Amino acid sequence: MYLPNIPCQYRRRKRKKIESELISVNNLTKMKIGKPANEVFEAFVDPEKIGSFWFSSSSERWEEGKTITLRYEEYDAQGDIEILEVEKNSKIIFQDEEGHIVTIKLKESDDSSTIIEVNQEGFKENDTELINQLIDNKEGWVYMLTCLKGYLEYGVNLRAALVK
Repeated sequence: MYLPNIPCQYRRRKRKKIESELISVNNLTKMKIGKPANEVFEAFVDPEKIGSFWFSSSSERWEEGKTITLRYEEYDAQGDIEILEVEKNSKIIFQDEEGHIVTIKLKESDDSSTIIEVNQEGFKENDTELINQLIDNKEGWVYMLTCLKGYLEYGVNLRAALVK
């Protein structure tokens, strides 16, 4: 949870404490998007755009230190994330309510396309459902990146099409 009166350095120490209680399992997902990094970045941070590929809505623009409420209207669900770090057009790091740290990196190619990497870490080592969580997590990131690709490259909205 974001504490507005606490310096950013303290929040990072808090994050490291949470990470030390969890296994260092990285679930890395990558995809090439045929758009420049600035367009990919804006799709994530702009609350008007995120509903076209990921969540139904975002409470506000993603900026370092903010707590963002994300909603899935189709599932009648919502959750908060804390934005830990933002580097314009290249990186977003956030922490979800379960303590997982998600790092989104954007690397622009010479052909004005972008390689996007989503790395989620912080899964509990002793959880009997660890393998199922990692598989479900990977499926979710591949789906989100596919929706992002469809939205940015072709202007189509593929959201809410995944059935479990």
